[in-house]
Amino acid sequence: MSTEVTSKRLTVRDIAGRKGGTPVVMLTAYTTPMARMLDPYVDVLLVGDSLGMVLYGLDTTLGVSLDMMIAHGQAVMRGSSKACVIIDMPFGSYQESPEQAFRNAARILCETGAAGVKLEGGVEMAETIAFLTRRGIPVLAHIGLKPQLVHSLGGFRAQGRTEAEIAAILADGRAVAEAGAFAVVVEGTVEPVARALTEDLAIPTIGIGASPHCDGQVLVSEDILGLFGTFTPKFVKRYAELSGLVEEAAKAYADEVRARTFPGPEHCFKSNWSRTADK
Repeated sequence: MSTEVTSKRLTVRDIAGRKGGTPVVMLTAYTTPMARMLDPYVDVLLVGDSLGMVLYGLDTTLGVSLDMMIAHGQAVMRGSSKACVIIDMPFGSYQESPEQAFRNAARILCETGAAGVKLEGGVEMAETIAFLTRRGIPVLAHIGLKPQLVHSLGGFRAQGRTEAEIAAILADGRAVAEAGAFAVVVEGTVEPVARALTEDLAIPTIGIGASPHCDGQVLVSEDILGLFGTFTPKFVKRYAELSGLVEEAAKAYADEVRARTFPGPEHCFKSNWSRTADK
């Protein structure tokens, strides 16, 4: 009998069980190489619709399609073996009706093998979340700043600064938890409100621009690596500055090609053949 130990991928139940315990570590991944590098160190890999801005140069996430999310979800699944993989449902793929949401969420899970989907919305999406979870679709909710509603919110601005916003965020958190979400992302929300939400809810809160008291944290990987420099939100900490290294490597390569110092003899395949011998 083999004694080899195989790693087991984390499940949504594992993540839900982290409430009040060791913080959940979540980062975005959109490609197989990035997923492979991040997988040993994170609990959750989020295939976020932020890929529209990070990889495709879009101004917002609104132009991201379901097919794009599925393709990148498949890539991340191929590059990971330990992390729980969650895939964003893009704008327009779930808001019309619970039935529409189920069809598209089922397609995501069937075609990628991911563990669950993430969708934005609180009270207004509770019925849809309940519809999905009752039918076996694990849902990670997303409240606070909702990027898919950037136009109606008047831009990317912190939420929870007024009494009305505070009441709405707390109501959203309760609604998604009662609807069956296994956890909830709290984005761009003032610290005291995010902390209160974490204390009130029985499901884990995953903060992004929220509070260190959340049950976990998520950031865009390219942001923390210094690979996406178009805009750096206040809540992002850069752990590396890789864009400069990429530029240096590209310049060195270009200089050597133009000077004909690359490729060198060590990069060429050897043979006894010569043009002189062939004549």
